[in-house]
Amino acid sequence: MWAYGCGVISSGVPASGRWPLVIAGILLAGPLICATSQAVNDWYDRDVDAINEPNRPIPSGRLPGRWGFGIALGWTALSLLVASALGPWGLGAAVLGLALAWAYSAPPLRLKRNGWWGNAAVGACYEGLPWFTGAAVMAAARPDWRVLVLAALYSVGAHGIMTLNDFKSVEGDRRMGIASLPASLGVDKAARLACVVMIVPQFAVIAMLAAMGQPVHAAFVALLLFAQFVLMVPLLENPRERAPWYNATGTSLYVIGMLVAAFALRQTVLEVP
Repeated sequence: MWAYGCGVISSGVPASGRWPLVIAGILLAGPLICATSQAVNDWYDRDVDAINEPNRPIPSGRLPGRWGFGIALGWTALSLLVASALGPWGLGAAVLGLALAWAYSAPPLRLKRNGWWGNAAVGACYEGLPWFTGAAVMAAARPDWRVLVLAALYSVGAHGIMTLNDFKSVEGDRRMGIASLPASLGVDKAARLACVVMIVPQFAVIAMLAAMGQPVHAAFVALLLFAQFVLMVPLLENPRERAPWYNATGTSLYVIGMLVAAFALRQTVLEVP
């Protein structure tokens, strides 16, 4: 939802008169497509969750039978129905996002079995794809190339965020043969890798904003990145225990930087005669 909003802002297109597209897109990105991905993941991860989080609805039996699978199918259909109202760009992005959502969790692909591929798919769907979609829907055309670059950079960084998210399920992943990065590389090495993957794209964003003639926005993103550095020190001391804490603090700073970058791009687009 946040990334779609960043796409809307970065497009430079006024929202006045286009609020239905904005609201429908935000609902599509969050309560529909993202929720679909969670429903699909809950169904196909029910055996892993029985080990890691047995109180969740499916392994605990509160959601009996094949209700979990039915919800995933129904929400997929509803997502496509809403996406059809956003024009060809919105519908195309929704189809791609839903395809990746199913490919991430469901066999035969089950991308989550490999932490590199799975995290890349989720990072793209959580950050880059909705950002691109918001800009494309507003402009009714392919977005400015700088939109694509910023969306891609923040998608790469989200790969690290997803690595931190996997710390909570290391035991179950190892027992079920899921090669998440914490399970395959070890917790400490995966934590250091996640930090590097989050940091490097933000340096590129800062350089890009400065080159676009937006030094104030670049400085603000740099300040947010410095704060993330500070928070990474205690994270790396105890990654498993502090990953949820960092996701609530450092990751929040990361996504605020996305919004700052979106406003910088909007300012750049509006300054072009």
